[in-house]
Amino acid sequence: MLRRSPALAAAAMLLGLALSGCTAAQSDPQNSDGQSSDDPTDVKAQVVEAPKIGACRVLQPADLAAPSDDTATIPCTRPHNAETYAVGPFKGKLADASYDDPQLGAHVYDLCSKAFMKFTGADESLALRSVVSWAWFRPTEDQWAAGARWFRCDVVGGTDASAELVDLPETARGVLLGIPGDRWMACVKGPTVSGAPTVPCTEPHDWRAVTTIVVGQPKDKYPGDRLVEVQSRDYCHNSVGGWMNYPIDYKYAYTWFHKADWDLGNRRSICWAGTKD
Repeated sequence: MLRRSPALAAAAMLLGLALSGCTAAQSDPQNSDGQSSDDPTDVKAQVVEAPKIGACRVLQPADLAAPSDDTATIPCTRPHNAETYAVGPFKGKLADASYDDPQLGAHVYDLCSKAFMKFTGADESLALRSVVSWAWFRPTEDQWAAGARWFRCDVVGGTDASAELVDLPETARGVLLGIPGDRWMACVKGPTVSGAPTVPCTEPHDWRAVTTIVVGQPKDKYPGDRLVEVQSRDYCHNSVGGWMNYPIDYKYAYTWFHKADWDLGNRRSICWAGTKD
């Protein structure tokens, strides 16, 4: 019953080495197109400047799980599925961290997730129930070794588990304000939500992400997998029932997240309603 956004997956990967503020996220941005030097041996020339905010790209789902990305930018007037909405530096102790230090992921998760909600207009619940998500990237290992210390946050039309990413508007700013259309909402086609990629709710589907429920407070310690799962099951049963106006018989499912995501700040589970759409 797990739906993991690229935001949670990428940050959790750094936290566990195994594996979705604004001012802070955009502090000290470096304005550049982020392209590599024509001379591949000149590593320092590749890392002097960070990517530009507002740059657009066409990415593949697998790209969202990678630690770095050098996809060329394109004009945002052309079809694209990724837009850079925040760029910032790693400072202080983080600037001295190793390339795969888990603290980097925790730091970026907090900044990029808050900036994502401000940029798109989503709240915490909507951010988890939309096909619009975010991914972040660092410099390459060679660039890091040469002194690059920036991160880039991209709003993207899907997750690393999507069959394909959906195109975004010319800018995704405010795309989730108000009541977003089904084009931006997460649904699943299949007998269960487990292991199935999300699709926009404009496509044929059997499940719709309708609510999220809070399973802990910000300062709470992780209560364990079993407690979070049971709490998610019970709360989602009631939450989906209320959303469907308490019919006699209905299907529901739930997505709950584990300790790695809890440590990054997530305190919500996703509730899914069985549909006939």
